[in-house]
Parts: sequence; C-alpha cells; structure tokens
Amino acid sequence: MEKKIVFINQATGYLTIDIVNAFAKHFDRTALITGSIRVQDIPLNSKVEISGTVKYDRGNTRKKMTSWLIGTVQIFFHLLFKYRSYDVFYITIPPTAYLLSLILPNRFSVLVFDVYPDILKIYNIGENKWIYKSWTRWNKKLFKKAHRLYTIGEGMRKLLSQYVEKDKIKIIPNWSGLTKIKPVSKADNPFIIDNKVSNKFIVQYSGNIGYTHNVESLIEIAREMKDNEDILFLIIGRGDRVNHIKNLIEEYNLSNCVMLPFQPDEVLNYSLAAADIGVVLLDDKTAHASVPSKIYNLQAVGVPILAIASLDSEIKNHISEYGNGETFTQNDIEGIKNFILKCKSDKNYLKTISDNSLKASQDFTMKNADKYYSEYV
Repeated sequence: MEKKIVFINQATGYLTIDIVNAFAKHFDRTALITGSIRVQDIPLNSKVEISGTVKYDRGNTRKKMTSWLIGTVQIFFHLLFKYRSYDVFYITIPPTAYLLSLILPNRFSVLVFDVYPDILKIYNIGENKWIYKSWTRWNKKLFKKAHRLYTIGEGMRKLLSQYVEKDKIKIIPNWSGLTKIKPVSKADNPFIIDNKVSNKFIVQYSGNIGYTHNVESLIEIAREMKDNEDILFLIIGRGDRVNHIKNLIEEYNLSNCVMLPFQPDEVLNYSLAAADIGVVLLDDKTAHASVPSKIYNLQAVGVPILAIASLDSEIKNHISEYGNGETFTQNDIEGIKNFILKCKSDKNYLKTISDNSLKASQDFTMKNADKYYSEYV
C-alpha cells in the first residue's frame, strides 16, 4: 500500500520545507498545499506535488483573517477531491485549517506554532465569546483523535495540555533557516560599512512590525537613552504598523533610532550580525502561545538576546537555560537600560553571553526536521 501524505501551510517557509523534505525521503507520494513558498538555503524536494491556495495576507487583521478563511475553503476542496486517501499534516497557517478534520476522515497530525483560540485574546476576543468556547471544544475533540500532535517548547505544551493529555504532545524545537549563517566581525561586515554605523553600539529589532509586535516599547527605551549618543536603536522590518513607528520616532525627535526596510536573504546574515544586542518582543497575552523564530537566527550569528516579554514566557525559560541574554517586562525601563549599558561597558560579560548564544545555536539546526518523521512512525 502506498504511503501518501499532504502538508498544509498557507505561508511555506524554511521550517515547512525542511519538514516536508524529511518526510519525502520515506513516503511514496508527498504533497504540499500552500499559498506561497519562500526558499532560503534549502529548496523543496522536486518530487513534492504542489497545490495552491490564496496567498496569506500579512496586512491588517481583516485582510489576514479573510485570507485564512478563503484559504481554508480551498484547502477543504483539495482534501475532499484530490487528497482523499492521504495522511494530512497541518501546520497552523491558516489556523482554521485543521478544524476541517472535524468532518474529514483522513488520518491527520497537527504542528502547533500558534495556539488558538488563546491568541484571539490579543484581538480582545475573550473566553466568554462563542467562538472562543467553540474552538476550545473543537480542540479537545480534534487533538484527542490526532495521529500526532507537535509543538515547539515546554511552555507551548503546557498551554496545549488544557486541551489534551500532556504526554501526547511531542516537543521539537525550531531551528535557523540559514544553514550558512555565521558570526561576522564588525570590521568585515558590509552592512555596517554601507550604513555608516561602525562607531555605534547597536541594539537591533529585525522582523515583523504588526499588531502583536510591541515595537513601541523599544521606542520608549530609545527615548529614555537618547543622551547616549553612541548607542543606536536599529529597527528593521515590515508590517502594517511601520508608519506608526516612523511617526513616533519623528514625534520624539530620536536621532538615536533608525528604521530600515525588511532585508533580503542575501543581506540577512550581515544585518543580524551587525547587532551587539538582538531584541525579541512578545505580547504578554501570548506569552506561551507563540515563540518568535528570529531567536534562532540571532543565536546562529552569536548575538545575545534582549527579550521584552512576560517573565513566565517560553522565551524567558530559553534564555535562562542557555545564559545568552536577559528578559524584562515592557514596564521595566530601568532594568532594560541597565542591561544595555552593562553589555556596552563590560566587554567580558558581552563576550560571555555572545558565546553562549552561539553555543545555543548548535541545538537548533535543521537536523530537528528529521525528528518529526521519527516521532511520526
């Protein structure tokens, strides 16, 4: 009997590609339903069959949810007519897709990157709303009958355990998608040279600037530290709140804060390695419901982490385990300032946490993709 599996991710990136490739080595037929494929270092195996959906819209909340719902309908028809006899492996974009297994008969598994309905809280949809209550019931039913249920950290497993017994949830950490990424000295870094920041101590946020990314907290730190002229707050990214952040920088007249657009993959190694401190932001409402993947790229270039997040978050646990930075709540302005100043003034301390970041990266490589298959069988 043929072994057949179809993966679902509306926005396919390196994590999905690596996992699909790992399964393609063992299955007779492997397929992927997606709205877009972004290749970084490793391409998708040529034997993988691709079926399309509408592209995931990263714009405002309305556009994002509309693309999810349209994508879910398209996924339903693909599964109903084209992949009826396939195992199904859902990766949670769109987050509504795995709910199709309430009515579809395929054996299915779910990889949970973002926990719904919990994340609905950031949209002010609380536990008393019908959609939250219904989704909770659906999770309990679906997770119980799933063939495999995966997530990426202990905090996420704890959150998921409200829906299913903890032992069923397999933890496999994420990894960097840039297999050749490495530390680059400032003297040899073209990004540093091109942007004329060789004389600056760089505190950098690089990533999405959307509804769940509290970049304002970093702006407030820059505002508090604007007299430290040799410290530069560098914000690199894209999203529907870019203009809002630009306006704040102008309103506060922050010469120590610069915004740059999202950098292409061929520049990313250099832009990330330019940082003396890499900033990771996480909304308190989703402390256990989401883990920013940028932390793995920062570690791969040996950059220490400043996490602005809840003190009971997954990020806090990670940084405490590896000793490669510090975590502060967004209200602890003084603590964040002192950490930045300590890193700038104490070269031995900065080297220690930088070295620890690079060591941590060794546990988060694409070898983790093979663990999905080994846990699947």
